[in-house]
Amino acid sequence: MKTDITRLLNIEYPIIQGGMAWVAEWHLASAVSNAGGLGIIGAANAPAEWVRDQIRKAKEVTDKPFGVNIMLMSPHADEVAKVVAEEGVKVVTTGAGNPEKYMEMWKNAGIKVIPVVASVAMAKRMEKMGADAVVAEGTESGGHIGETTTLVLVPQVCDAVNIPVIAAGGIADGRGLAAAMMLGAKGVQIGTHFVVTKESIVHQNYKDCILKAKDIDTRVCGRSTGHPVRSIRNDMTREYLKKEAEGASFEELEMLTLGGLKRAVIDGDTKTGSLMAGQSAGLVNNEYTCEEFIKKTMEQAEKLLGKCDINE
Repeated sequence: MKTDITRLLNIEYPIIQGGMAWVAEWHLASAVSNAGGLGIIGAANAPAEWVRDQIRKAKEVTDKPFGVNIMLMSPHADEVAKVVAEEGVKVVTTGAGNPEKYMEMWKNAGIKVIPVVASVAMAKRMEKMGADAVVAEGTESGGHIGETTTLVLVPQVCDAVNIPVIAAGGIADGRGLAAAMMLGAKGVQIGTHFVVTKESIVHQNYKDCILKAKDIDTRVCGRSTGHPVRSIRNDMTREYLKKEAEGASFEELEMLTLGGLKRAVIDGDTKTGSLMAGQSAGLVNNEYTCEEFIKKTMEQAEKLLGKCDINE
């Protein structure tokens, strides 16, 4: 299936792996790229030299394009922005901020820039700044979220910009990919299902929580702080929502989640860890390799779409 996104990024399939903090490291990113999608290394709050090391390790095991996700609120963002240019990374996705000040440097380095957006206004702004595409991410996603659903956000963003749109949020199989294409997207970004792939370094306890999840098993914490985060419900989310309803301070709420994602990903703490996952967790029932998952997703989508060229 060739689309504007596969041509833009020089990849085989229009599937991008989400740049999830602590999850999206070189093992996963290289496996996704080798399977024909676009793997992403999540820089999160990591220092620049860690990101450089991750990029070089990925290059040792794949000659396919891969990208880096830069969280622009990170204290290391300036240094990471330079590292991706120095290391010849092909694609950068961005979140939690405005990438405008890095755009000239990245463009001069031949990098494709794809910001993640949660609104039409932000998508239009990113297009004006020279973004090559945007990821329109609905509230069904795991981790930090906006408020608009994928079903209504994606077609509105597609109508508002002339650059390719990648759909994200609630997509976990070929049905989601086919639906996104019908809404006007040229590709999809998937996070939750890649968390449980065999190449993912995530602790098995975390993976099992996703594999066992039902449709009602995610919760959104932090709406009162202006930083809503979706994760699988556990002791931490219950305590957080209780304190949030009681009017606890931002600092008190922050202490509940401090280091929580690392505890979940690395230590397998399913009680007090942050088990970030999207609502699509209820659709994730098997622990495939990245290649198996991508091929299965593509076969299902192409069958549903009648193997037509979405660009024609």
